[in-house]
Amino acid sequence: MRQPSNNKLIQFDISGVDPITNQSDGVDFYTIVNRRMSRRKFLKGSVATAVGAFLTTPLLAACSRPSSPQAAAPAVSGLGFDAIAANREDTVKVPSGYRAQAFLPWGTPLVAGAAAFKPDASNSALEQSRQVGSHHDGMHFFPIDVQSGGQSSDEGLLVMNHEYVDPDILHAQRASELPRPQQEVFKELMAHGVSVAHILRQPDGQWALVPNSPYNRRITAATPMRMSGPVAGDDKLVTRYSPDGTMTRGTMNNCAHGFTPWGTYLTCEENWAGNFANTDSEQPREHRRYGVRTNHSNYHWESAEPASDDTDRFNAAVRGGDASQDYRNEPNHFGWIVEIDPFTPGSTPIKRSSLGRFAHEGVVFAPPVEGQPVVAYSGDDSRFEYIYKFVSKHPYHQATASGELLDEGTLYVARFNEDGSGDWLALDINDPEFIARAEQAGVEFSSQADVLLNTRLAADVMGATKMDRPEWGAVHPHTGDVYFTLTNNTRRDASQVDAVNPRAENAHGHIVRWHERGDHAAAVFDWDLFLLGGDAGTHTPGTGGEGVTLTSDNHFACPDGLWFDNRGVLWIQTDMSGAILREGSFGHNAMLAADPETGEVRRFLTGPVDCEVTGVVTTPDGRTMFVNIQHPGEGTASAGFSSHWPDGNGARPRSATVVITRDDGGVVGA
Repeated sequence: MRQPSNNKLIQFDISGVDPITNQSDGVDFYTIVNRRMSRRKFLKGSVATAVGAFLTTPLLAACSRPSSPQAAAPAVSGLGFDAIAANREDTVKVPSGYRAQAFLPWGTPLVAGAAAFKPDASNSALEQSRQVGSHHDGMHFFPIDVQSGGQSSDEGLLVMNHEYVDPDILHAQRASELPRPQQEVFKELMAHGVSVAHILRQPDGQWALVPNSPYNRRITAATPMRMSGPVAGDDKLVTRYSPDGTMTRGTMNNCAHGFTPWGTYLTCEENWAGNFANTDSEQPREHRRYGVRTNHSNYHWESAEPASDDTDRFNAAVRGGDASQDYRNEPNHFGWIVEIDPFTPGSTPIKRSSLGRFAHEGVVFAPPVEGQPVVAYSGDDSRFEYIYKFVSKHPYHQATASGELLDEGTLYVARFNEDGSGDWLALDINDPEFIARAEQAGVEFSSQADVLLNTRLAADVMGATKMDRPEWGAVHPHTGDVYFTLTNNTRRDASQVDAVNPRAENAHGHIVRWHERGDHAAAVFDWDLFLLGGDAGTHTPGTGGEGVTLTSDNHFACPDGLWFDNRGVLWIQTDMSGAILREGSFGHNAMLAADPETGEVRRFLTGPVDCEVTGVVTTPDGRTMFVNIQHPGEGTASAGFSSHWPDGNGARPRSATVVITRDDGGVVGA
């Protein structure tokens, strides 16, 4: 290990949770829920303990819903598997009659000329740039014939995010010195981003990567990209790399995702702010409200030696005569949703600024309707932040739809009211209510680009409802109801925080759902609580029924990933951490299946040691499911790896996709 005399030990911050930067006076979601539910009888413990059951009656019973073809679609016909037990085994477990196989682990050679993964992780930065990235997260399966209207379930493009890196696992030796060696930093940048993998089902039913396919591609934290929408060319986007503010480099901290009705992939930039440092005495609001570090970045990338323009950009302090001579505006290039065309390997990814700038967990589209606007929802995964909706200015037409629909439209933020209604509040520089509220708050916005660069601040002035870390969203394929996970909030009441119960008011998280009054572009919605995590034995009455008591077959905590299959089964993935993961009653992180119409919930999958279960999709026929396992053995390198999944036998842990099929070839979950 290198030992320069001026080196310092590094403390990496890879917690995955941004600091609290919302200091506005808006009413938080917990307060609303507590008031609304105060007359309900919780049958186990305090409210903090009772955040652990769900309301089984569909939202139809609580809300006025217009008739529609979607609402008339057939309901799920039950969950056709036996629940598996919570456990602490270093493996992926699925129900009897199913099999799970690790696929495309970190370091898998992906593009032509890629080197094999070295078990000691000594691959170079260049080699990593041609291999599957680290820390798999959101993903989507595109049938190979989808652009011609096909629905192949035997061949397609599996596109996946790579959220972040654990340097002590990524490198052969622990990354523990300052200044950071340049090649270590480059390798970390190459492990971020997105992988596009052309995959094919073999005659024996196994899936394999198509070698040397022109579709196989890596998009990293250094890939050239284009800015679009109102912020493109704005003065706050000017940098040494892009003097006209229209181009940028890379995407990182890619958490959840989305896919468009026209067949492209959207990757979402989540906890990006901590990758930058601005040591100036006063930070601009574009940095401060998002949590840009004031001393050093999470990974100390700005300290890389020898220095280069690729790493200088993580120092966001003022160092030149104007913005074109330094990277004071580089953080403004992140926090966006990025569109990638997986079927055009040479295409330039585009950051769509009309969708807002924040810690995007993911984006989910309402089913497109010919001649009507495109509607998409996204959550800001940070404590006390918000849920947003984008409505395009121009209507959707299948024959001509493209990403340009995402460049013009209105971004709204949600306000959840105590009576079960909700309002979408426009973040629009030309909207009279927005102008009046900004003036009342004493906040000035110079343009719509300024509003979008400061999306969080704009939502503050509108009085949006502070939420408990909004994560993934999902739209029910039959009813159109929208579901969002709220994973937890460790700071809701600081006086009650302790080591074993780090989130006093909402330690276990919950799922909220709503139905728009009218089409998905409506300004008003009705909401209720669908599912809340908690220990076995916790009971909460339903909105129109007797409610359900959680059991050992379905108790869980910290819901995160969320996805509906085409039958209307809701797949729920968990991201517990700390004491609740290693010492609690829940075992390892898991994936559950829920039938929203009956309230039936069963545990379907459990992951290996210290992992997060995240990302889920099936082939169109529902017979192959892909699930991502992220960061097994996270943060344990210094004491010896806690996990050796998927290779076993003492190997270095590697994030990977899991391919799940039924032994009889049937539909997964049916």
